[in-house]
Amino acid sequence: MKTLSLSLLLVSLLLTACQQKIQVDYLIENGTVYLGDNTQGQVIDIAIQGENIIFIGNASKRVAAKVSLDATGLIVAPGFIDPHTHSLIDLQSDDAVIRQNANYRMQGVTTVFNGNDGYGAANITELSQDLTQKGIGTNTAFFVGHGAIRSKVMGDDNRAPTQAELDSMRALINDAMDAGALGLSTGLFYAPGSFSNTDEVVELAKEAAAKGGIYDSHIRDESTYNIGVEAAIEEVLEIGRRANIPVHIAHIKALGVDVWGKSVPIIASIEKAQAEGVRVTADQYPWPASGTRISNALIPRSLKAGGPEKYMARLNNPALQVQLIIDVAENLRRRGGAGAILITDKRSKWRGKTLEEIADINDSSPVNVAIQIARAGDAKIASFNMNEDDIKNFMRQDWVMTSSDGDQGHPRKYASFPRKYDVYVREQNIMPIETFLYKSSGLVADTFNICERGYLKLGYKADIVIFNPDEFKAKADFQNPELLSQGVEHLFVNGALVVENSVSKNILSGRPLKRCN
Repeated sequence: MKTLSLSLLLVSLLLTACQQKIQVDYLIENGTVYLGDNTQGQVIDIAIQGENIIFIGNASKRVAAKVSLDATGLIVAPGFIDPHTHSLIDLQSDDAVIRQNANYRMQGVTTVFNGNDGYGAANITELSQDLTQKGIGTNTAFFVGHGAIRSKVMGDDNRAPTQAELDSMRALINDAMDAGALGLSTGLFYAPGSFSNTDEVVELAKEAAAKGGIYDSHIRDESTYNIGVEAAIEEVLEIGRRANIPVHIAHIKALGVDVWGKSVPIIASIEKAQAEGVRVTADQYPWPASGTRISNALIPRSLKAGGPEKYMARLNNPALQVQLIIDVAENLRRRGGAGAILITDKRSKWRGKTLEEIADINDSSPVNVAIQIARAGDAKIASFNMNEDDIKNFMRQDWVMTSSDGDQGHPRKYASFPRKYDVYVREQNIMPIETFLYKSSGLVADTFNICERGYLKLGYKADIVIFNPDEFKAKADFQNPELLSQGVEHLFVNGALVVENSVSKNILSGRPLKRCN
């Protein structure tokens, strides 16, 4: 018996000695790893070969790496997925440095969505081919936009579509879904989406639903501009029911003094619909100011019917001035007054000043200043119109994920994910870190049907962020909106190390992504 046991031991030792180590490109060692599934972190190792994660566990004596990264004291997590950006113009730039998308990389973001708010063009195959040829620094995925296809089919007319026009829009959506679109996005607050009724949107959403897509909406009213925020939420839910499609509310908020506190009944309405079987999610950027334009925030939507030329003619029509002044004054009131409107546009000489300050400088009224800016070609603004209690109420919901809605002139393009972590996770304990990470990765991938991303799992793509939990912070603010965030030490996109030692590298390993079939 002893001889047999000794023989088995020798065989075991021989087999162990013969085992070869796993050969990998990168080994991330000693970090506190969060898998993206809302569970607590654990100190384990992760190995990357090519584009994929091929090992998770204790790598001691089992893995041989070309490059080892010691992540002691650092957080290792799935790369963040931002479900609402306006970054396509950067990804299409002729400048490879801009195409790095460094402002998102340094937030820990590895995938950005585009085509939100109804702006997504239907030519997704063409867009994807162009971006692949140029090379991009993060992944991206696309919505097909209701506003874009409506303009293509029927211009900027303020009317219902004919049956032929509706069929043409259906065909464009169908083609885009076949090309891998995430779903249909709408901007029902903006022209020409604001010219549509619910029935039109339901019929078009059915096309996205038939292909397994989602309905993503900048709702018709986030304040008291037309039907009111509560009715606008009910419209989204109705579209979900009638089109049998999951619905997603873009940058959920209660905008303006008239609706502060409405987060409570809005949450109740959504949870009632969820209990009835409607699939509802939302995203939120962690800032007290929205970002838009003077024309969107203050000028009546009806003036925009028929396109830019007719809009400018109405804006300058003396017969319409009295009503225009009344409407702009009311819109200023609901947004908290002239002191709450900050010009953020790079092109404007008034950048960094509020409408109130500009009016004082020019010995004019804020209403007249706003109208003059609109006539002169418009300007981007930050509008300080959210209540902190509403922000926190929405943020606590398990169906609300993180986003940036990033655009030029607002710090959210450079600093949303680190701000949420630093202010709302570390300082205010609104949620634990594992929940923040899940709402920035796994929840987004599941909601929008993104394959092999959002989690750290064997075989998944190696989109990975490694950040310092004590240093992960926003540097951008409303006066300096374009400062890169700090704290991300390393970032992988499709297995390539694109941020190393807190420096974004000129490696363009991102790619256009398609919805899972």
